[in-house]
Amino acid sequence: MGVTKHDQILEYIETLPVGEKISVRGIAKNLLVSEGTAYRAIKEAENIGLVSTIQRVGTIRIEKKLKENIERLSFGEVSKIIEGDILAGRKGLDKILKKFIIGAMTEENMLRYITSGSLMIVGDREGVQRLALENGAAVLLTGGFDVSEEILSLADEVEMPIIRTTYDTFTVATTINRAISDQMIKKDIMTVEDIQTPIERTVVLGVKDTLEDYQKISEKTGFTRFPVVNKTNRLVGIITSKDVVNKQATQPIEKIMTKDPRRAKRHMSVASIGHQMIWDGLEIIPVVEDDLTLIGIVSRRDVMKAMQLAQKQPQVSNTLSDQITDEVIEKDSKGLSDMPDYSFVVSPQMVNSMGTLSFGVLNQIISTVAKRTMRVKYQRNSVIEQMSLYYFKLIQIDSEIDLKPRIIDVGRRSAKMDVEVYIDNVIVAKAMIVCQLMEQA
Repeated sequence: MGVTKHDQILEYIETLPVGEKISVRGIAKNLLVSEGTAYRAIKEAENIGLVSTIQRVGTIRIEKKLKENIERLSFGEVSKIIEGDILAGRKGLDKILKKFIIGAMTEENMLRYITSGSLMIVGDREGVQRLALENGAAVLLTGGFDVSEEILSLADEVEMPIIRTTYDTFTVATTINRAISDQMIKKDIMTVEDIQTPIERTVVLGVKDTLEDYQKISEKTGFTRFPVVNKTNRLVGIITSKDVVNKQATQPIEKIMTKDPRRAKRHMSVASIGHQMIWDGLEIIPVVEDDLTLIGIVSRRDVMKAMQLAQKQPQVSNTLSDQITDEVIEKDSKGLSDMPDYSFVVSPQMVNSMGTLSFGVLNQIISTVAKRTMRVKYQRNSVIEQMSLYYFKLIQIDSEIDLKPRIIDVGRRSAKMDVEVYIDNVIVAKAMIVCQLMEQA
């Protein structure tokens, strides 16, 4: 089989030097492909760590790193993020940033905060610049000031970079903090690769095996679902107990298996795979490479355990979704159907430019209330399948809203409810929700 345009683009991106800027239009023009094909390939390159989209810089080719180092930010990457000039100490660009310090105090007081691998953000203060370099810290010079030859020579000697930017201290500190936070969030998100059963411990069947082989392996392992591969170990199907009912023992697997099954990639989030498994009623999903080579499986039980574990772990860096969820408070009073009501105070980061609660944030708040309601009432986790949200009145900043959930109907695998939103006992929004219920792991 020939190389696809998608693969050609990925191979081309790999040949680009680190730091090269990439655009959809440029890729499409250079490789004579559509912009849609270029966009999909660039997103895949970002997923596998070949490129990164950096605020105020764009999409650039990066050094592919191991996942466990994703939270580490080098001084060279910092310079790209803030659009800085490297004045000296280039040999230290690959060193890792451990923390940053704002040089706004006396040198005597500052010394206790300077550690090896830190970044001193300072203006035109030569004494602070020297103090930082002598104690193993890099220097980020804000305001576009010049640096003396003595300081430049010292930076080269200790191999710690001096980076200059025209932005002010607040802007660069905020930008660096955002970059660190973004990378920590990516690290915290659990992926299929974290929980999959590797191919070495995965029981598989070949297309030439028979139903009799399936029955023997099933009796031996106690499992009833197996991926099916061809002679080159590429996934071609999956076989379950439903497929073998009333079939002859001599029939080959390829005649009775389910072809083109759902499959996962190692970079996919556990949450997205869990939703897919619940939606389609799947017990296992094979994990494959881009060319469909089987590299393992992930089971529903593994997904449920991972999601439950993630809920119990403290977050290293909270997302906006985490902040919203944390601020939804259960009230002491009981609402309709003997269920607790909830409250939420609209904070500044939750509003749009008009100063009213964002529609997306309100959606997240109501989703949180719906999921908590199912856990309280039925001890079941759930996934929102459908929501119709009616926004009657705009909700202003600093408003305290009350949310009143009511369960309408519950089945074995799904539930329906409505959630009404009030301010001072006046209804301002209402949502009708259908959610899928997770089986307990």
